[in-house]
Amino acid sequence: MKITVVGTGYVGLVSGTCLAEVGNHVLCLDVDPAKIKILEEGGIPIYEPGLQEMVTRNVAAGRLHFTTDIEKAVHHGTIQFIAVGTPPDEDGSADLQYVLAAARNIARSMTDYKVIVDKSTVPVGTAAKVKAAVAEELQKRAVDIPFSVVSNPEFLKEGAAVEDFMRPDRIVVGAEEEQAIHLMRALYAPFQRNHERLIVTDVKSAELTKYAANAMLATRISFMNELANLAEVLGADIEMVRQGIGSDPRIGYHFLYPGCGYGGSCFPKDVKALIKTAADDAKITLKVLTAVEEANDLQKHILSHKIKARFGDLKGKHFALWGLSFKPNTDDMRDAPSRELIKDLFAAGATVSAYDPVAMHETQRIFGDDPRLKYADSPMSALDNADALVIATEWKEFRSPDFEAIKAALKNPLIFDGRNLYDPKFVRNSGIEYFAIGR
Repeated sequence: MKITVVGTGYVGLVSGTCLAEVGNHVLCLDVDPAKIKILEEGGIPIYEPGLQEMVTRNVAAGRLHFTTDIEKAVHHGTIQFIAVGTPPDEDGSADLQYVLAAARNIARSMTDYKVIVDKSTVPVGTAAKVKAAVAEELQKRAVDIPFSVVSNPEFLKEGAAVEDFMRPDRIVVGAEEEQAIHLMRALYAPFQRNHERLIVTDVKSAELTKYAANAMLATRISFMNELANLAEVLGADIEMVRQGIGSDPRIGYHFLYPGCGYGGSCFPKDVKALIKTAADDAKITLKVLTAVEEANDLQKHILSHKIKARFGDLKGKHFALWGLSFKPNTDDMRDAPSRELIKDLFAAGATVSAYDPVAMHETQRIFGDDPRLKYADSPMSALDNADALVIATEWKEFRSPDFEAIKAALKNPLIFDGRNLYDPKFVRNSGIEYFAIGR
């Protein structure tokens, strides 16, 4: 099949590349010439395990191409995926200007039937707005060309996005017209040979499903974070509690890990947008999700509170920080807990030496050349002259360190672990003071 993907960000590039991998001819469009230049020169503008190799392979095979030419992109694919950004507006609602601009661009150049697919995470009712925008542009051209608008939300985990697309748990397609449903079934057939994973719904239900999924996962994280804070005061161990409740099949173990808050491009944005949609469109206050968001905002300061409680005045103190990205296997710094931690330490007069396997370049873009933040070329070199080690991201390479070497390198043998990576008894027996979350 011939497919056009509008937007070469996280969702667009992964989706387009995986669709090319199974034999489709995919043209990825982006209005940012810098991104297209990187892709045409054999690079990729994001970090995602396995993606670079797959892009290289499919470009070499002639199945994957990139362009800034809108007209060319519209003429290429019967199926047109819209995978552009929906950043939060100042009021928390999803900003749809890029989605609607992409839809209008399709309408201005289309000459035959198109299936326009909303792949971006968009609020309920967006498909109707896309449909209206396309119809309006066609009317301006005084042409009557058939088209369908489909909602096909992505469920990709950053750091495992290629695997998630190639082996999906479910494929949700919100559509009303039979022709569009038929084409979407044909498109996704290679990804569900083992058993049927495609769920066809009405458009609004598909749009709400994406928000509901992310809001549910965010709720579990905030719930566990609050329980962890309680366990700490009561003298219980949240890790034992996690095992105790996770073993209940109705609850399960996923997303029950307490820490220093959730971040990334999805959970914070989608929780905000769902709260805003409910308030504006339905005049309903989502009390649970409001609490989820408030709890997470507080949790992002938990490490700095622990550090201040232990040291008191932080003026002139220097901290080693392991991990910057909001989670491992990505360079995504959007709403990362490390950002709040660094700001808190700066505000208290401290300095930071940070190490992250892939997110240092992105962090530098955010914090600029702030002299209070230095970047180390290895986890151990970050410890030089540090008063304590702070861990904000659970990268695999941090899981089994040399505690004797850590103890020797730090001015004070102290670890503040925002991801509960270590067994408290083992670390304390090594002669290191250990502060975790709820342990």
